[in-house]
Amino acid sequence: MKGNDRALSLKFPLVLGYGVVGLLLFILCSPALASDETIDVFTIADPTGDWGYPSPYGHYPRGPGYVRMSLIFDTLVWKDQNGYVPALAESWQMEDGAYVFNLRKNVMWQDKEPFTAKDVVFTVDYIKEHPYPLVSPKLVKSAKALDDYTVKLYLNGSYAPFLEMVAGALPILPEHIYKDVDNPAEFLDEEALTGTGPFMLTDYDKTQGTYLYEAYDDYYLGAPKVAQLKFVKVSNEMAAAALEKGDVDAATVPPEAAEKLEGMGFNVLKGSHDGITKLMVNHMKEPFSDAKFRQALYYAIDRQALVDTVLRGYGIIASPGLLALDSELYNPDVEEYAYDPARTGELLEELGYTKDGQYFTKDGEPLEMEMLIISTDERAGEMIKQQLEQAGFKVSLRSLDSKTRDSLVSEWNFDMALNSHGGMGGDPEILSRLIGEGFSFNSARYFENQELNDLLKQEVSEMDPDRRRELVDEVQEVHAQNLPTLPLYYADSYWAHDDMVNMYYTKRGIAMGTPIAQNKQSFVK
Repeated sequence: MKGNDRALSLKFPLVLGYGVVGLLLFILCSPALASDETIDVFTIADPTGDWGYPSPYGHYPRGPGYVRMSLIFDTLVWKDQNGYVPALAESWQMEDGAYVFNLRKNVMWQDKEPFTAKDVVFTVDYIKEHPYPLVSPKLVKSAKALDDYTVKLYLNGSYAPFLEMVAGALPILPEHIYKDVDNPAEFLDEEALTGTGPFMLTDYDKTQGTYLYEAYDDYYLGAPKVAQLKFVKVSNEMAAAALEKGDVDAATVPPEAAEKLEGMGFNVLKGSHDGITKLMVNHMKEPFSDAKFRQALYYAIDRQALVDTVLRGYGIIASPGLLALDSELYNPDVEEYAYDPARTGELLEELGYTKDGQYFTKDGEPLEMEMLIISTDERAGEMIKQQLEQAGFKVSLRSLDSKTRDSLVSEWNFDMALNSHGGMGGDPEILSRLIGEGFSFNSARYFENQELNDLLKQEVSEMDPDRRRELVDEVQEVHAQNLPTLPLYYADSYWAHDDMVNMYYTKRGIAMGTPIAQNKQSFVK
């Protein structure tokens, strides 16, 4: 079924009884009927549009950018809705603290060159010289090809989430192409997109934010069931209408539209609370460098009011320990910081501030700060500004595009910044990335508390699940005491599609935890 066919099917309610409509929609949209069909074009809406050139070093290193790249480049291991599945490696095992991967023998690069263990060894060596932003090059000590289709990866130490964060996240590069590339971030030639994945890029419009992929018929799992995969820019507000018209086949949709779309025969998926919104604070400069000051800020923010107003009730407040209240790893014993602007005043007075009219001052200077926001965060930014000003902080807002905001945060050229990202439903190693070293624009990069950083190192290296859980609990408690970032809320998320393919949320998120229902396996037979 094509998009236009879908649009026609949705006009039936105007002239037919609802019982007949329901039967027709069921027949037209049934995955069982569509499972053996080849789909000419499948179109996905995206509110942002451009996520960079989809090469391993050219894509913008956030979840949607990684997904665009993953359609072309494979990893050793992958995940589907149930957990780990073979990818370039058909099996794997541990030997003396190292991982041995038995590679598939029928894999060809998209330029028809054979894939071998040498490509895996090359990739591991290459990222040491040219760090891939989403996988730490420090984790793997070395790689050795035991034969053409067996490779052994030696680690620098015990690392519990290796399969998820390295083997399942690092795109394998073709040695015969990248061996002569000295600056992969600027390598934007067609050859840069030579992968082993199920799709090849045929068109990319950075300005329009559109991508067009074609099926790679020699894919080792068989030719994909989707002949062309298209990404188009559609705002969140227009996503439901685009689905109804048949302009797109899948989209993230507002919560209010989810029930209506489900009633029209669309498959609506509700995601887990993997995406967090938080307030980044520049703890590298005063007054944000003082944990007591950060606590004062946090007491002044009414997180439940943000959920009720900004999210219209579709979400939950975030824990000061970072992990969501409905996560199986959530620690209920962390300090909650319930909304208490009076407590804000007490802490500021302890720090030497006095209230002079509306705002607190110190040494005759008002307590002023700037908050960076992007256009989609304007409502939240205005509300937080209002709450902080009521508590005595003088706040100005500065609206930027997301890349500029992230760049300023990376360079420590900011006071506060609203930030949202996914990955919270994956391995708890995400805590290490978000608190210590990790993605520069998502991570607090907080090294001032030795106890916290020691706990983070212990947590990722602990192989015993029960002991690791205890360490994760401790990390949440110490983070809540220090608050290098201020967790605000988790939004409910809904994904709607027309059932032409079997779309799903990947267990623990795509690769290192991306909570997007666009797993490439959905588009493969």
